[in-house]
Formats: sequence, C-alpha cells, structure tokens
Amino acid sequence: MSHLILASASPQRKSLLHGLGVLFDVVPSDVAEESCGEVHPRRRAQALAELKARDVAGKHPESWVIGCDTLVVGCEGTILKKPRDERDARRMLQLQSGKTSVVHSGLCLVAPDGREASDASSSFVTFKTLSDREIEWWIGTDQWRDRSGGFQIDGLGQLMIAKIEGDWTSIVGFPVFLFGEMCRGMGAPFSNVA
Repeated sequence: MSHLILASASPQRKSLLHGLGVLFDVVPSDVAEESCGEVHPRRRAQALAELKARDVAGKHPESWVIGCDTLVVGCEGTILKKPRDERDARRMLQLQSGKTSVVHSGLCLVAPDGREASDASSSFVTFKTLSDREIEWWIGTDQWRDRSGGFQIDGLGQLMIAKIEGDWTSIVGFPVFLFGEMCRGMGAPFSNVA
C-alpha cells in the first residue's frame, strides 16, 4: 500500500482520517496563507489546500499527500479567520449569534506521479442566539483558539449550533465524502476508502 501524508497538524482532521482506518503520517505544510492571492472564499479554501498539498508533496514525492484548508464566512460576507485573541473571538461569536455562516473546506490530493484532484465542500452553520453569558462560557473553554470563525462544530461547540446544512465533516475541516470521491477518481490505493 502506498504511503499517505496529511499536510495538516489539525487534531480534528487527524481524528476523521483515523476514523476511516487509513494509515498516514502528519507533515504540516510551511505555506504562508497570506501568499495566496485568491479572494473568493470557496476558491481561496481550495487554492490554499492545493498550495499546502503541493508544498508537502514536493518534499515527499514518493507519497500521496492530502492538503486541507477551511474558511468561515459570516452572514455579512466577511471571512472570519482564526481569532487573534479573546476579544477577537468574542467579536466573531457576536457577529454569528443567531445567524448563519458558510464554511468552505478545500481538499487537494496529490499522487506520487504528480496527478492532482482538488475541490471544496460548502456547508451552512446556524448559531443559536448567544447570550453574553454563553459567549463568555465559550471563551472560557479556550476551544476557540486556532479555529476559523472562533468556534468548532464538535464537542462542546455543538451546544452553540442550532442547525447545520451540508456535510458535518466538512465543517470540522476534512470533508470525508469528498476525500473518498477523490481517492476513487484517482485510483488511490487506500482500500478502505476507494
């Protein structure tokens, strides 16, 4: 069986990939996200996934590499990146309270022979109307750190979410269905997926 590398250190992505029974190593990409010139959120998530996958594939040409990126867009169209600090996380939660955000998760699979498949999955997350107390509770969990939009859809984060439309795994940051489609389309030798 060929070797697979996940070009991300995200624990959520690792957990979802482990859940598929696929053996893989983790080699985070060194790509600076600011280097991506694409501004359209869905295309940006896909372009960043491509840059990250290519970066790691260039260092490990014998392996299959999967790159990922997730972007959250608030209802007013603003990209909500990872919060800089508690104040920024609080601002993001207030913006999303009682509203629906769009989550775009890009994937790119690079084969050892250089072939690529890339796409993005988009889902909708509707937040309950959050009281100041609930926002402070979430800030106190520290689980907003390193999370696009300042939230997560798994674990305690589910207590803030009224509804989702789309692929739950895509909101977590690794669209499992899309990964399976890519593996099948490219003939990837991961028997439990393809």
